[in-house]
Amino acid sequence: MLSYFRWVLFFVALLVTLMGGALYLGHTILTAAGPLEKTKNVVIPRGAGPATMSKLLQEEGVISHPRLFRVALMIDPSPKPIKAGEYEVPAHTSMQALVELLQSGKVVQRRLTVPEGMTTAEVLDLLRKTEALTGEITIDVKEGDLLPETYFYSRDDTRDGLLMRMKEAMEKTLDEAWKKRTAGLPLANKRDALILASMIEKETAVPAERTRIAAVFINRLRRRMKLDSDPTTIYGLTLGKVPFNRELTRADLTSNTPYNTYVIMGLPRGPICNPGRASIVAATNPVRDRAIYFVADGQGGHAFALTLYEHQRNVERWRQIQRERAEAQGQTPPAPGPAPMVPIPPVLVPAR
Repeated sequence: MLSYFRWVLFFVALLVTLMGGALYLGHTILTAAGPLEKTKNVVIPRGAGPATMSKLLQEEGVISHPRLFRVALMIDPSPKPIKAGEYEVPAHTSMQALVELLQSGKVVQRRLTVPEGMTTAEVLDLLRKTEALTGEITIDVKEGDLLPETYFYSRDDTRDGLLMRMKEAMEKTLDEAWKKRTAGLPLANKRDALILASMIEKETAVPAERTRIAAVFINRLRRRMKLDSDPTTIYGLTLGKVPFNRELTRADLTSNTPYNTYVIMGLPRGPICNPGRASIVAATNPVRDRAIYFVADGQGGHAFALTLYEHQRNVERWRQIQRERAEAQGQTPPAPGPAPMVPIPPVLVPAR
């Protein structure tokens, strides 16, 4: 009898030892460094089962033993589902860490930056060329509908979905800015503010100038002066669909379009680009400034003026800078064109 109990104890001890060894071995295998040499993005397709996933991960060099991966999924103490998507797998990720990563749903976040001042045609072209997005663009969007910003997205997100986020972001930004606008502005509604913001966006790349450019246009609207903005005239010629790579001519400045602010009174028919937040805020909260003219100063910004005489002197300085630059580069100095923001003979065009 005693001998029998000794044998039982022996087998129990042996079984415990074997089980402990198996658990230790299993833990060692699951936590051992994987074969992946460099960090790599791996895409887990929707609906992929354990067999498909393990084969894919082996082909990508993430695991060496597909069967062990399937076992790891089976013995996982908290069997959460694997979530489809694109994952960044660090080099030498262990089997255990891999399972946890694929269960977490922490997919790769890609980013798309829409620069301020892009036209809607340019944004749509950018979206069509953006990798990892899916689907055609079916949403109808107009100029000024989209907020330039950096947007994050995941692989297989739709182009329409990202486009709708841009549209909603613009609506929210414009609503907030309009609610906080300076009282008494000569702007009838949010759309007028958006149009003005798009002009500010195209007129200057200097952040500190935005509110002053806004003030010039607000002052001219109050005085019922034509806005005389080159970017609006250019947009009337191209509608934002093709580049404009030449100087404006007098014929351009008298062109019969509802965007030519050298000819029409007031704001153009619609926005001329998609303005950023700063330009929208500037349009609704311009600085107090009496200036009604501005022209490039040759240093990336603008020279502002209250009188036409002062403005014409600034224009001549700018033209002198242009001549000197052309001569320094061995080029023919540009022929004098129409002075910016200087009245030209009127041409009758339909009101916006």
